[in-house]
Amino acid sequence: MKHIILSLALAGVLAPMVPAPLEAGTITRACMKSDRKAANRRLCACIQRAARKTLSSSEQRMAASFFKDPHRSQRIRQSDRSSHETFWKRYKKFGERAKQMCS
Repeated sequence: MKHIILSLALAGVLAPMVPAPLEAGTITRACMKSDRKAANRRLCACIQRAARKTLSSSEQRMAASFFKDPHRSQRIRQSDRSSHETFWKRYKKFGERAKQMCS
């Protein structure tokens, strides 16, 4: 019984010290593959957390595509489609959130 209690107590103490696994989401992977000098695991994971709080899964996939093809973001922004306009508004909020969270 003492062994179980000691094990649980140690787990409670040590758990906060063990780093959480990386959030290898769509944005994280695209960020890490990009050629941007500032890209690193910590920053990319932070941007992913901001994306999960702001964008749907399909919107995250679209945003991730901008890392590989930045010009695509301009085509989406200038598009006349209402779905692209809705996406762009949410994407701007995502950018603001990521800046706040990750700066």
